[in-house]
Order: sequence, then structure tokens, then C-alpha cells
Amino acid sequence: MEEFVRLRALAAPLMRDNIDTDVIIRIDRLVGGRPDEVGKYAFELLRYLPDGGENPDFVLNREPFRRAQILLAGANFGCGSSREPAVWALQQMGFRCVVAPSFGDIFFANCFQNGMLPVVMERRTVEAIAAEVEADAAHGFVTVDLQKQTIVSPSGKEFRFEIEPARREALLHGLDEIGMTMRREAEIAAFQSRDRNRRPWIYR
Repeated sequence: MEEFVRLRALAAPLMRDNIDTDVIIRIDRLVGGRPDEVGKYAFELLRYLPDGGENPDFVLNREPFRRAQILLAGANFGCGSSREPAVWALQQMGFRCVVAPSFGDIFFANCFQNGMLPVVMERRTVEAIAAEVEADAAHGFVTVDLQKQTIVSPSGKEFRFEIEPARREALLHGLDEIGMTMRREAEIAAFQSRDRNRRPWIYR
């Protein structure tokens, strides 16, 4: 899993509330398909017209937003069904961070398991950053610093965000839960050695 330390990138404003995982990636696109190809179907109902052409009104189809790596979203982003490929689809579009007032719980957890940073910030803060980006899209670069736990808007305004320490540590080192557990391999081995001496019958 790729480490997430600091990212300075274009941001794209998708300030709609309650975008669920079925909007991010439809369930029928996950049947018989390859996990590394879900990105082309991300936001399919919003991204494409009935004839298969791109919808020019959809923000992620417009320059420079189609090159964005940071997504500014509305409340309850990623709500709905448990669907890890929703995170994969966003990653394959190029996104590494989503900033929103709130997230669906399962989507939020899946982000950390796949190296994507979900940042919770007050709605007015997300909207303020989005307004700056929309005002000058070509220079809409936002900086997300996980070490400092800050987001810097295009105009240089700095905002702090909170994150669970264990999840922050995992992203900084590019580790999922298994990887974090293996960092304590020596402790685990020491415990097993002590326990083997104390309860040998368990290890027969």
C-alpha cells in the first residue's frame, strides 16, 4: 500500500450530499469484471450520457478537474452498502484524498485499508475551500499534510483536521491492519513463548 505523507494536488469540488457507493460504482459493474478496471465506471450515471458520451456538465469531466487527486465532497459521502470497490474506483480515477463534512462509516474504514485519506472537516470549511477552487480552477491546488494534520487552501489558508492516531500511523507508513500487526511481531513472539511455558497443553 502506498504511503500517504503530504499531497499537493488539484482539487475537484463535488459538493453533493449523500453520494452513496452505488453512485460511485454500480453493483452490476462488479460482476465478472476485473478489480483494476472499475475506475472507468466510477460515477457512471453522472459521468456519462445515455449515448455513452461524456456529460459536459459533470465536474470531473471538465479540465482541470479531470486531473484532480483531491475530492471535495458533500456530507455523508460514501453512504449506502458496504462496497470496497467504491474506494478502488476513486483511486483508479486518480484520487488519493476525499474531504467531506461526514462519511458513510464502512466507506470511511475502507479508505484507510486501501491507502486513501478521508478527511472530516466542517461543512463551511469544505465549502470555503471549494469556492476558492472554483474561483480559479487552474490554480486550485490544495495541500494535505498528514504529518501536520493540516489542509492548505489555494489562497494559503490553513485548516487543521483530526484523525485517529493508529490510522494516521498506518497511512504514513503505507500499512493496512495486517501490516500494523506485523510491526509487533517481536511482541507477539514473546507472548507466545511465555504462554507456551505457562500453558504447554494449548500448543500440542
